[in-house]
Amino acid sequence: MAIIKSLDLGSLESICKILGETNNGLSGTEITKYLVECNIKDLQLNSTKWKRLYDALYSKQTEDRCSNNVLNFIRYVIRPSRHIHRKEWFENIRNELNYVLSFEGLSLTESGELKQADKVQTFDEAEARAQNLRKALLDRKIHPDVLALCKAELLVDNYFHAVFEATKSIAEKIRLKTKLTSDGAELVDQAFSYKAKIPYLALNRLTTESEESEESEQKGFMNLLKGVFGTFRNTTPHVPKIKWNIEEQDALDTLSMISLIHQYIES
Repeated sequence: MAIIKSLDLGSLESICKILGETNNGLSGTEITKYLVECNIKDLQLNSTKWKRLYDALYSKQTEDRCSNNVLNFIRYVIRPSRHIHRKEWFENIRNELNYVLSFEGLSLTESGELKQADKVQTFDEAEARAQNLRKALLDRKIHPDVLALCKAELLVDNYFHAVFEATKSIAEKIRLKTKLTSDGAELVDQAFSYKAKIPYLALNRLTTESEESEESEQKGFMNLLKGVFGTFRNTTPHVPKIKWNIEEQDALDTLSMISLIHQYIES
């Protein structure tokens, strides 16, 4: 592996505060376990979790004169297979870490791997994007579930991650309404199939009086959903196929469409 320069100490401190946060971070037992498994000495100079973690990672980075082992520790901790029963926690921690890592020109993917990313220089850049997008969406009377995704941590690079998360929110809403557990095209077929006697979700009554037109509407909506899933997410490993350079206008148009889909599903 190529040598990766040491992390800025401010970034390292923020990372440790995220991972060692009192309520939502790693437990003390987990910190001990992961440090040992990554061959990083636990100095135990502080009882506070994040400070204890910072001491260990700072010492290792100083000794190595690079951040390779520190970054390997982050990858090790955030490995998705460790968190299969707390997906929401994984997503929240990954988003927070990415907010910090963006200042180092790095990003954690949904598979828990680190990759190069455009380096952000200031918090203002990400905050301004979030505020601008939120204002424009408010003007469009966008669905609140989509509006909630206008977070600075999702916009530190470009608008791709906001669109990506909004797309995932569609599937989550369908699962909540139907209790189904599948995803992507399979979920759409199971939830909306008008060939079933009574589909889980229907846009209309699917009555025999107007069977052809009402079935066409249902089929058209299914195709729209499959198109959105197929375009903006890879439904098997749950990671983006390509990190598109989506600009603000692209995001506005796409999020408006996703908002309309949310309204249809709720009705």
